[in-house]
Amino acid sequence: MSRTYFGTDGIRGTVGQAPITPDFMLRLGHAVGRVLKREDAKPTVLIGKDTRISGYMIESALEAGFASAGVDVLMTGPLPTPGVAYLTRALRLTLGVVISASHNPFGDNGIKFFSARGEKLPDAWEHAVEAALAEAPQWVDAAQLGKVRRLDDAGGRYIEFCKSTFSHELSLKGLKIVVDAAHGAAYHVAPDVFHELGAEVECIGCKPDGFNINDGFGATAPAALVSAVREQQADYGIALDGDADRLQLVDAEGRLYNGDELLHVMVADRLAQGQAVPGVVGTLMTNMAVEVALKSRGIEFVRAKVGDRYVLEELSARGWLLGGEGSGHLLALDKHTTGDGIVSALQVLQAVARTGRSLPQLLADVTLFPQVLINVRLRDGEDWKANPRLAAEQAAVTRELGNSGRVLIRPSGTEPLVRVMVEARDALVAQACAQRLADTLRA
Repeated sequence: MSRTYFGTDGIRGTVGQAPITPDFMLRLGHAVGRVLKREDAKPTVLIGKDTRISGYMIESALEAGFASAGVDVLMTGPLPTPGVAYLTRALRLTLGVVISASHNPFGDNGIKFFSARGEKLPDAWEHAVEAALAEAPQWVDAAQLGKVRRLDDAGGRYIEFCKSTFSHELSLKGLKIVVDAAHGAAYHVAPDVFHELGAEVECIGCKPDGFNINDGFGATAPAALVSAVREQQADYGIALDGDADRLQLVDAEGRLYNGDELLHVMVADRLAQGQAVPGVVGTLMTNMAVEVALKSRGIEFVRAKVGDRYVLEELSARGWLLGGEGSGHLLALDKHTTGDGIVSALQVLQAVARTGRSLPQLLADVTLFPQVLINVRLRDGEDWKANPRLAAEQAAVTRELGNSGRVLIRPSGTEPLVRVMVEARDALVAQACAQRLADTLRA
């Protein structure tokens, strides 16, 4: 069954254009409320948001929609997406709602939902909401309207939760850390987490004005963090995105570590503590060097489709705990039910504190393979999957690379492009093979 409004991670778009309009948000809150009341006579939802100016408008519309369906609402104000997931579970609420467009610019916004267990909801639930949106509203009378109140200590509760995921036997004393909150939802919580665990903290990207979220700061623009770490002579820098579910990390030398490398550090730390790690889930884009390193430790590695939602689905199906993407969406399901940039950073820094070793030392056996990505624009009506010359060339390149590289050809989800990616131990080989495939596709 196709969906009209929901994408791979909730509903997202440009503010002022359907569906990110106040009238739709009111209808959405009402429809979700009606779906919730099928299972719970008096549901309560939690609404959190990032720092976009449009959050005020959407928050008010959703609040009215829920109340009109007889649903009580708790408001947190700005709070990271994983903070909403945590509080929904901790407070035994019916649903968590996040108003955010994550790493997108301020002109976009969106809605994500979390279940009572703090997990993303299944497709069937989204289909039920879309069906309710197509129905006429059923406004409750005044006696049945939902009530709305603010949860004043949301940030403090979430800070304590984050700290609880870091070993009580360790601290961050002696470390100077620069925290870049992307002028987003973590601006008032992330610095406190690291400070209260003992670190000396300097902040950048912690002065939101409603318009500057992700603008030149945060996980999608790490150059600001690299510069700040060098200027402050800090030991590490931590960059989050607008809703703080994504992480990039920088060391004192200004080297940037992506999610693939940080995932390996987390796995190695679990193994060093004697914990079993039966398997790890990455994506189609996870660097092959990480796969090779994990398999050398006897750990099974599985690739999911690109997107943290698919990584989570694969982990849940297999009963595994650790997974992630190179973009910095990392999952440690024994710590949290969803990706959390602050918690992920703490897992990495915990390995540093436990061993007394730097990140380069912890990653000594992982040298990322060079990746070459070429975008090829499709001609109108072109079916690249049915191209026999491309299939033959791809098979030839795959044979030549053997165990020292791989090929990934996949369509763009937003443009008429095919993305040709080749990974190999030798950068020149990767470039030559990717060019061969792209040329074949263009011919």
